[in-house]
Amino acid sequence: MLVAFAVPMAVVVLLSMHAYSDPFGPLLRPPSTAQYAMVLGDFFYLRVLLETLTLAGGVTALSVIIGYPLALWLVSVPAKWRALAFVVILIPLLTNVVVRSLGIVLLLAPDGILNGVLGWLGIGPFRNMLYNYGAVCIALAQVFMPYVVLALYDVLQGTSPRVKEAAESLGASPSMVFWTVRFPMALPGLRAGIVVVFLMASTAYVSATILGGGRVLTSGMLVYREAITNLSYPIAAALTLVMTVASLAFSAVVLLVFRKLTPWTRAGEGRANSSLPAIPVWLVRGLDLIGPLISRGLLVIAIILLLLPLYLVVMQSFNDVPQASSAKFVGFTLKWYEIVLQNGNYTAAFLNSVRLAVASTLISLAVSIPAAFALVRYRFPGLNGLAVFWALPLSLPGVAIGVGMLQLLSIFFRLPPFLGLLAVHVAIVIPFCISLLVASVLQLDRAQEEAAASLGANGFQRFFRIILPGLAPGMAAASIMAFLTSFGEVTVTSFLTTARMTTLPVRIYADSTFMLEPTVHAVSAMTMLLTLIALFVLNKFLRLDRLYAR
Repeated sequence: MLVAFAVPMAVVVLLSMHAYSDPFGPLLRPPSTAQYAMVLGDFFYLRVLLETLTLAGGVTALSVIIGYPLALWLVSVPAKWRALAFVVILIPLLTNVVVRSLGIVLLLAPDGILNGVLGWLGIGPFRNMLYNYGAVCIALAQVFMPYVVLALYDVLQGTSPRVKEAAESLGASPSMVFWTVRFPMALPGLRAGIVVVFLMASTAYVSATILGGGRVLTSGMLVYREAITNLSYPIAAALTLVMTVASLAFSAVVLLVFRKLTPWTRAGEGRANSSLPAIPVWLVRGLDLIGPLISRGLLVIAIILLLLPLYLVVMQSFNDVPQASSAKFVGFTLKWYEIVLQNGNYTAAFLNSVRLAVASTLISLAVSIPAAFALVRYRFPGLNGLAVFWALPLSLPGVAIGVGMLQLLSIFFRLPPFLGLLAVHVAIVIPFCISLLVASVLQLDRAQEEAAASLGANGFQRFFRIILPGLAPGMAAASIMAFLTSFGEVTVTSFLTTARMTTLPVRIYADSTFMLEPTVHAVSAMTMLLTLIALFVLNKFLRLDRLYAR
């Protein structure tokens, strides 16, 4: 973690204080604030930063509005069907972000299915739904909404149904039950979802590039342009840190607001509904009438937004059209799959991704297992700080890690690109492994270990005969999640790949940017099939809904 995450971030800080750009110069130079003055004093940079923050706010709001009914639906699904219902969330979540963005392109295309439906209703058609901030907002909501849903589900599934039944027995209408019981109880999950989605949306790069079409410029794209195109590392680093500070400031405001709204989470400081204002009677009656319809409508929109783009990508991979952006189905063909399978570049990129994902998974497991035991079974100074440190790569911008790692590799140019990619992927994957393994360690039966010890089993025997079998389901789940996360990573990886060492997601991203053939859809469909198979195998070891259950 120090090599793959903390060191690149320290390099970014040092780069931001360089007075001028020298990609091959020393890192330690006399500090200068010239780059910060340039970023904060230039209207162009400030406008891009402000537009990015506004876009992230819109993505967060849209994700919450349509994600909340989906989380409520997941909680209400009978237990025997809940694992299947979770596929609605996990398939998009674990599918490559490039694939999902390509699906949004097909959805919003002038001859796409959305315009077809609107035309059938006598509305439109709308020819300009692509390549603007609205399209980017929809694409980012499709990518990040699952995080809000999972955060809400984690809280809602832990709420006792007796609380709702008690409110109903006291005469509360459905809307009053929602406002005074279910919504307040979900606020901690909502807080976590808002912070995570805003931080990730404010640094989004891939989806903004594909759906923006050169007309939308975000801070992540600006950082990439300054670092890669202009080789201006100090400006890129300063932009990264200014954006990080702005995003963290927003997160701090959100935490303060929710702290005021959730006084019951602090012992002895309030009741569950003590901070929410009362709603007028006429509004309660109106919500009782139209609330269920609105909730079902938002639920349908959420499921369509998550799954329809993936379906369109699969259909497009069989479409005999000359251009990938042409969404109208002309005829069935398998030639795009034939081209992909005969193209050695795709095969090489696929093998690179597999090697990288396998190595990242093995290393992450080796690091995460003792870390999970340390976080669960031992108490030592700095324990809380260590738990936060493990999770930092999830909340800090990937472009920052990419810029720092790129500068490190340019200094230590003898380091093979594969090792640089491996270090970054390990840092990205470890938080997922630790979170899953911590849950597994908590579920281990300490009494069995104590009984084995009392019968004379040493530590080696207890680990392989008691602990390892109990930990196996969690290890399998962590391995599959780690493999899929590493296999689909593209934002940081795009900074570090070379002509001879590229991965499949980066290859798909490059082809979707420069090529017009639907071969990218064929490759995307095959990656989705890989994800489906992995989820099927994962469900054999651990029910999918248990991945995010307390």
